[in-house]
Amino acid sequence: MPTNVKSSRFAQIVAWVAASIFVLGNFNATVGAWSGSILPLWFAGTQKPRRGFLWLLAISFLPGLLFGWRKIPLTGLDAALSYLGWALAAAVLGVLPFTFHRLLSPRLPGSLATLPFPLAAVAIPSLALALHVHAVSEIGLDRFFILWFAAVIVWLWNQESRATSPVFAAGCVFAAGCEIFRPYSGVALPINLLSSTTFSWICLGAALSLAVWAFFHPVQQRSWANRPQTIARLQSPFTGEPLQVVSDKGREALVSSSGERFPVRNGIPAFLKPEDLTGDNGKYNHLYETIGGFYDDTQRVFAAFRGLDVDSYFENYMNLLKVKAGDSVLETCVGTGLNFKYLPHGVKLSGLDLSAEMLANGLVNLRRWKMDADLYLGNAECLPFADSSFDVVYTCGGFNFFSDRAKAVREMIRVAKPGGHLMIEDETEEYVKSTYQNIPYTSSFYKDRKDAVTVPIDLVPPEMEDTHVEMLKEGKFYAITFRKPAAGLE
Repeated sequence: MPTNVKSSRFAQIVAWVAASIFVLGNFNATVGAWSGSILPLWFAGTQKPRRGFLWLLAISFLPGLLFGWRKIPLTGLDAALSYLGWALAAAVLGVLPFTFHRLLSPRLPGSLATLPFPLAAVAIPSLALALHVHAVSEIGLDRFFILWFAAVIVWLWNQESRATSPVFAAGCVFAAGCEIFRPYSGVALPINLLSSTTFSWICLGAALSLAVWAFFHPVQQRSWANRPQTIARLQSPFTGEPLQVVSDKGREALVSSSGERFPVRNGIPAFLKPEDLTGDNGKYNHLYETIGGFYDDTQRVFAAFRGLDVDSYFENYMNLLKVKAGDSVLETCVGTGLNFKYLPHGVKLSGLDLSAEMLANGLVNLRRWKMDADLYLGNAECLPFADSSFDVVYTCGGFNFFSDRAKAVREMIRVAKPGGHLMIEDETEEYVKSTYQNIPYTSSFYKDRKDAVTVPIDLVPPEMEDTHVEMLKEGKFYAITFRKPAAGLE
């Protein structure tokens, strides 16, 4: 039976207090100094570096230009262009610390991941003076502590406070408190004897040192050549031919005997062809490519505002799966792998998704949780696995809007072992209309649909055993569980 979704009044209060602080920061300079960098730093971490840089640059430069147009000199075109050029240069230098942090932080171990942003932000005056960009003011130790505090908050959020040392977290809060009240105490720290320029150059050297260290310690990707058992159950999703690993100039690929070639990018084999991204698959894949970076965070935030316990939220349907240690488990439409956390230890995990952005964040999650799983970029309607490969096969979310749901179900059954357990879980029409159609960005994807969402029990073949439909979360979600007949049974 599913677990009831528990409520957490404390989490709800914390969520609303935190939101209130961010709102207050827009009206109070003191609060804004501490809260103002947190959201853009978080946002930069959810995006690809180039896209995050351009978005932050636009957010930084365009509003200032719109509301400060009176400052543009009207004495001539050259003067106006010069003013705009220097303003753009100042905006670029202001955004660079966020991008530097986005590039470097994931490569650094433990709490060192909090340092790139404050170091780079304090080092900007050194760069600005060298480039004669006087629009950027000098900042020192006070600003360093404020920006470091923002980096720590984002780091704690990303770590979900689970892999964090309580001593380090307490130390961060204590240091921030000392810095807040230090101006009123009259105490001067030894480092305050340094000029802002000298301190900026020290931070620049430290930032460059971290960058050099990260360059020589890249994130290591596993080699598929070292996983013969995993390769043995792979096949071409188009011809059914077995695959083998080849390597060319350090880049791996999976190839079939007829010459089909499937590249491995960032440790993830890609089994997509252009037609896989047409119809509903292409439409909704565009949505997940856009929101993939902050998909997990939105789930946590919405749950907190509603006072829901996140763990019981996922356990509500994951407990329906009959998974035991040693089982091989496949999740189609795996997204960022959030469901993996709620499976027993000792299972062999595999996940497939149509969105490269979601899978990229799934890899980050696996490293963060210290879990191991094989991820694949592919279409759930054409799985790259041999028959009878997995003990458990399931899909959670996304199934409602597959281009060919019946084919996806047949594929799940094909790759399940005889006697294997299967599950299909997704939202009901009630939830789609009340939630997705009311969110400004997602509404365009879910309005004007040809068909309403229905529980797809008719797609489960009648020969399947123990077929059961469970309505979850007050009828807002459904879960269909069934079992593939054991060998020898009709």
